[in-house]
Amino acid sequence: MARIDEIAPDLFRVSVFVPEINLQFNHFLVRDEEPLLFHTGMRRMFPEVREAMARIINPAEIRWISWSHFEVDECGALNQWLAEAPRAQPFCTEVGALVNLRDFSDRPARGLRADETIDTGRHRYRLIATPHLPHGWDAGVLFEERDGILLCSDLFHQVGDREPVTGGDILDRWGHAMDAYQRNPVLMDYMPVTTNTRRQLEKLAALEPRLIAAMHGSSFAGDGAAALRGAADVMYTRLGGTDTKPGSDGA
Repeated sequence: MARIDEIAPDLFRVSVFVPEINLQFNHFLVRDEEPLLFHTGMRRMFPEVREAMARIINPAEIRWISWSHFEVDECGALNQWLAEAPRAQPFCTEVGALVNLRDFSDRPARGLRADETIDTGRHRYRLIATPHLPHGWDAGVLFEERDGILLCSDLFHQVGDREPVTGGDILDRWGHAMDAYQRNPVLMDYMPVTTNTRRQLEKLAALEPRLIAAMHGSSFAGDGAAALRGAADVMYTRLGGTDTKPGSDGA
């Protein structure tokens, strides 16, 4: 059964744990005048996720559907949701709309410019383009400006069946997941690290989020700016790459 938790006002985390791979898949629903779904989930998970969403709102009322980057757990069930919600508008980065969604989506997707916003009623979400962070040329994240919530996709990825929200050491959990993936010969290169990685994370840190909603594992409540700046240190330490931190070899 999918687990439902309201992790912030109007923001629900619908989580499905897959024990075979020891991983949670989190989908986020904003209950508002124009409901927003962030992460459609996989096609095979659609019945379970839809049933859980129906305990929060009528799924047919969903108005906006978004995700970070083109991947099955991010947007694999998009067309099932579009069939369920006739007024729903998919949106993503301009790159994502151009190179992926023109062919994949059964309904034209709206490509948002960097820092363009979507109003759901009480909340406003700003799209932050983050190419190649966490993955993909088309990557972006959403920042809710009223409550300071960052919908961050695969950043702060954690393994295991985790509690909805933590104020603990999210960086230690993320580092553990990176170490586990780096030891796996198939998954070891799952997150790129480039000279641009710290700049992208600093851009997100400047937003000073108070809640970071992760797709895999617990969301983090606390000093989001410090967590994001620490995330850069974790990535360069665990994964290598050339750093651009002042005083580093890449400065």
